[in-house]
Amino acid sequence: MGFASTLLVIVLLLNFFMLGASRVRAVINGSAMQGVVLGLLAVSVHAHLDLEIVLIALVAGLVKGLLIPRMLMKAMRGGAIRREVEPLVGFMPSLLLCAVTTGGALVFSSTLPLAPQHAGSLLVPTSLATVLAGFLLLITRRKAITQVVGYLVLENGIYVMGLMLLEAMPFLVEVGVLLDLFVAIFVMGIIINHINREFSSLDTSRLTALREE
Repeated sequence: MGFASTLLVIVLLLNFFMLGASRVRAVINGSAMQGVVLGLLAVSVHAHLDLEIVLIALVAGLVKGLLIPRMLMKAMRGGAIRREVEPLVGFMPSLLLCAVTTGGALVFSSTLPLAPQHAGSLLVPTSLATVLAGFLLLITRRKAITQVVGYLVLENGIYVMGLMLLEAMPFLVEVGVLLDLFVAIFVMGIIINHINREFSSLDTSRLTALREE
């Protein structure tokens, strides 16, 4: 197994780790580790490195692996939360769903008419499985911070897919994707602060308590 394939397997394992973790800190740390791995992946999947690829890898690693997780840790401490209590779908069922979607991604990707250099690669199944894992985090967790991590994981899956097109994709497009993600995190930060002021809780299910006056 090559280095790139090893990194892709780690990305998949981190999907399982985040879906099975009850502590919010562990979920954030899992997303940070995934961000660092994706930064390394951008370099390892290309035989010939140039400045564009190296810059994208550095920016992705710093933003996904350091900056955004630190912002989420700060929001977690400000909200005084530690665990994901009573998720909409339990941790074991979430892991089973992740296993099913990962297996489905592997089967589905084997039927796609991929370019010869990507045939048999784990890039496509890892991308699909990571998007689905992020979607599971979004819809099965109650805490707003965990849902932000779900959004990050979903975007990580899109990022993995983009690695196949990196050499043909302009650098500004990649920067635009990261800027969109950065803006989305700031928006979620505003929402988290609002929820915390209103309810002293980051449980999004309590939004149903809002009523029009």
